[in-house]
Amino acid sequence: MTHEEHHAAKTLGIGKAIAVLTSGGDAQESLPRDPVLILGIYREGYQGLVDGGDHIKEATWESVSMMLQLGGTVIGSARCKDFREREGRLRAAYNLVKRGITNLCVIGGDGSLTGADTFRSEWSDLLSDLQKAGKITDEEATKSSYLNIVGLVGSIDNDFCGTDMTIGTDSALHRIMEIVDAITTTAQSHQRTFVLEVMGRHCGYLALVTSLSCGADWVFIPECPPDDDWEEHLCRRLSETRTRGSRLNIIIVAEGAIDKNGKPITSEDIKNLVVKRLGYDTRVTVLGHVQRGGTPSAFDRILGSRMGVEAVMALLEGTPDTPACVVSLSGNQAVRLPLMECVQVVTPALELKGSFMNNWEVYKLLAHVRPPVSKSGSHTVAVMNVGAPAAGMNAAVRSTVRIGLIQGNRVLVVHDGFEGLAKGQIEEAGWSYVGGWTGQGGSKLGTKRTLPKKSFEQISANITKFNIQGLVIIGGFEAYTGGLELMEGRKQFDELCIPFVVIPATVSNNVPGSDFSVGADTALNTICTTCDRIKQSAAGTKRRVFIIETMGGYCGYLATMAGLAAGADAAYIFEEPFTIRDLQANVEHLVQKMKTTVKRGLVLRNEKCNENYTTDFIFNLYSEEGKGIFDSRKNVLGHMQQGGSPTPFDRNFATKMGAKAMNWMSGKIKESYRNGRIFANTPDSGCVLGMRKRALVFQPVAELKDQTDFEHRIPKEQWWLKLRPILKILAKYEIDLDTSDHAHLEHITRKRSGEAAV
Repeated sequence: MTHEEHHAAKTLGIGKAIAVLTSGGDAQESLPRDPVLILGIYREGYQGLVDGGDHIKEATWESVSMMLQLGGTVIGSARCKDFREREGRLRAAYNLVKRGITNLCVIGGDGSLTGADTFRSEWSDLLSDLQKAGKITDEEATKSSYLNIVGLVGSIDNDFCGTDMTIGTDSALHRIMEIVDAITTTAQSHQRTFVLEVMGRHCGYLALVTSLSCGADWVFIPECPPDDDWEEHLCRRLSETRTRGSRLNIIIVAEGAIDKNGKPITSEDIKNLVVKRLGYDTRVTVLGHVQRGGTPSAFDRILGSRMGVEAVMALLEGTPDTPACVVSLSGNQAVRLPLMECVQVVTPALELKGSFMNNWEVYKLLAHVRPPVSKSGSHTVAVMNVGAPAAGMNAAVRSTVRIGLIQGNRVLVVHDGFEGLAKGQIEEAGWSYVGGWTGQGGSKLGTKRTLPKKSFEQISANITKFNIQGLVIIGGFEAYTGGLELMEGRKQFDELCIPFVVIPATVSNNVPGSDFSVGADTALNTICTTCDRIKQSAAGTKRRVFIIETMGGYCGYLATMAGLAAGADAAYIFEEPFTIRDLQANVEHLVQKMKTTVKRGLVLRNEKCNENYTTDFIFNLYSEEGKGIFDSRKNVLGHMQQGGSPTPFDRNFATKMGAKAMNWMSGKIKESYRNGRIFANTPDSGCVLGMRKRALVFQPVAELKDQTDFEHRIPKEQWWLKLRPILKILAKYEIDLDTSDHAHLEHITRKRSGEAAV
């Protein structure tokens, strides 16, 4: 930054005040925090704004420091009848003017944000009425001549147009999947059918993603009523599943599910139908408000923090001519959308809800399309795992296998990666082979880090022996480098001239060509859960600093994002070199922190951030320099980050990636068919399927070479590094936040071809 830019950034918030409120149904969310501003917090939502008085509190740094890991809304929420009337909004305007507040951040659902839009449009008239009544002076009216409003969408239903994911949705999915996984075990034991009802009066997002994430037999959602003879189809589907050897059936129902005539479809209706026609032992579980509670997921913590920072920037940059906006998520990008456009689409058209339609199409394929009996004229595709295990690998394999079978292909599975391909550890997979794999962690196929180059002859021989015409490789950096070796091997072995696609799956999130990897979200949640427990252990002892080592190789994604999600004081990574002076500054920062009411510290260290400043070195340094002020403890998380059941995000992401990869593969095989055989030797016949900003795209592995730091096994450019300043600001460090790269105001549009929200 130049001196002028530095000064502008430091003074941007001086003299301004922001009020924050949460309204409507509660969701697990994080409040925006900024050290420069006075943050007026309105307790009990719009009701606090109307009532004023003790409902308005000035926020301090310490008062919001504990909010990050707490569910619900700490400042309270309420559905306010008074604010729906003009008299109530007049009182709210009075309370704002008297406190000199001209910036309002509203966190809530569509009803809350519609109220904010109405409030903004009436602002001039409300001020005029207050002046006429003598309740405010002309000077006060002039100082409060305009009101800037920014909305953050907090709702577990994910029913707001313009954002791929609302704050709280991912946490609600965590609660649901915990229950579904538990019910699955008892259902298998007793060969039962379970009907699970989840929230979603007008939007079936939770029900749909739950169905994808657990491999449910059927889902009922309000947006897509079933056909008139759905009862017959449902019973046939359940009986076919049992015939294939399954010991259970899972049916997911959104509370607002209806048929084609608008008649409600209830959980009890479905239970009675199954019992009457099939005689299955059937139970109903209504999840209810458990979906709103619990600790926020890592995704929601980071989303809330990122959206909060963007909301603050939007308010500070606001002018009298700036329209009220909503800060939302598109892919992995923060975007600003006009509030008026969003609230006018009360029930978003399905074509505007890109993530919903993507989920729905994949679900229909996996649940309602029968694989053909005959495979005449089919192609043979092999699926394998390569590298270290990552949660979600099995979900990707399941999706790939079943989509391949639906398309009429013969699908083979390869055990133990490239080593298994060389040794011929290959077998054919049927529909039931991958049954129940979605929620299982690790790699059921087995995975190794072995690369293919040394075994080209054996691999080529087995490709010919098993007539493999396409290869889906699910794995981490070794899968990517293995793909590069296969491309090089084509010069010597014609058998390697078959299409292949790499699906990134690694906790390190270090595969070039993709912003996200399958498995990284699960590892991130594991780290956050551990950090929460470690921080809680310090609640009684006080004055304690924890140094925690995370995985990731040379990639600092886990340390950075876990630091942001867990409220760390520092996160040491390879991509951002640090010196002994930086370590000393961090120690001094913690010394000062121990003088406040928050008497604990959390420091994360990526395992390969520095070969000399090891975890033991940093622990010893903190222990020595903190003598008499704080105690130090260290914890190496190790391989627990690779284990556990995959999160809903990883299950859903892996399922969609597998489906998209197999669709691409089928097209590429047909495209490469020449002279009675498959021959693919073009650069675009070997690709990485990755998420780049807002779209899932296929990128030739050869083109990604220039974007790769092979020595350190990381991409040369990584999007999440731009979030590092937020981590430091929220840890109360005096640093500059680059405001040149922020979201610009966009407009609601239908998803472009290729755009697919995750």
